[in-house]
Amino acid sequence: MPAPEKAYSFMQIQDVLAVVGDEFKAVDRLIHTQLASRVPLVEKIADYIVSSGGKRIRPLLVLLTAKAFAECDERAVKLATVIEFLHTATLLHDDVVDTSDMRRGNPTANARWGNAPSVLVGDFLYARSFEMLVELECLPVQQILAKATSVIAEGEVLQLTNVKNPDTTEQQYMDVIHGKTAMLFEASTWGMASLLGRSDAEREAMRIYGRQLGLAFQLIDDVLDYEGDAAAMGKNVGDDLAEGKPTLPLIHAMANGNEEQRRLIRSVIRKGGLENMDDVLNITHELGSIAYTRQKAVDCADLARQQLQLLPDSPERSALEALAMLAVQRNT
Repeated sequence: MPAPEKAYSFMQIQDVLAVVGDEFKAVDRLIHTQLASRVPLVEKIADYIVSSGGKRIRPLLVLLTAKAFAECDERAVKLATVIEFLHTATLLHDDVVDTSDMRRGNPTANARWGNAPSVLVGDFLYARSFEMLVELECLPVQQILAKATSVIAEGEVLQLTNVKNPDTTEQQYMDVIHGKTAMLFEASTWGMASLLGRSDAEREAMRIYGRQLGLAFQLIDDVLDYEGDAAAMGKNVGDDLAEGKPTLPLIHAMANGNEEQRRLIRSVIRKGGLENMDDVLNITHELGSIAYTRQKAVDCADLARQQLQLLPDSPERSALEALAMLAVQRNT
């Protein structure tokens, strides 16, 4: 078997998925079983959002963690399904909050059925996920996911309070992305290690791995909002800027630009819109703000990979290392 540092240099996301291909099929089967509802519209909307594509990184993390510890059974499949339902519920709610009409290249659920059904189906998915969680009969995992759910909600509210606020600091931004994105990554790996009853050191390593991977993932998402391919991403480039969200490229540019540059970016954040998109892009590239954000993502990915030293060499460990690298190399 090649050493892990060689494995991730050539692996693609399809290779990572192949490591848990059979387990992923079991997750898909359980997802569709658990979507059953006596209310047809609930089932229709839930199936639409769950089946609309996406990378399914979070359930992938659950399965890879379980297989890395050589204990991937029906408990892992159930926890992966719980995590995917929690994530899907947040997407339904986020699209309503953000008034989004496109996700993954398709109309959002709220664009097709309206805000009220989308919110309520999100609630249904939260409830169904906790029903399955109770079936796992593991109090530590229940505590992790209960805490994760509240942290995610706090992160979304914090982001909402920061919209059109040019005084948002880098630390406040990092708090937002930990809550809205990294927390569920963290809960995926930490929760699985806890479900298996692994040692304190192993659980902590997988917790940090998940958190740092999630931070790297969101940092690159925020870079791609400025230089991504709209067709490949399935959403519009510049959405964050249009909404007045002060993401790290803008925060860094304001901290390092001259008075004129700072004034322009502060104005853009306050007003939102894309009228000054080209000017903002020029400033962020000139000041190295995009490069700074990318490097911060790389640092998070490196820290994530370091946590895996506690794991024995295996295809699953290589896949987890590859995932950290792919998170910062992607263009979607």
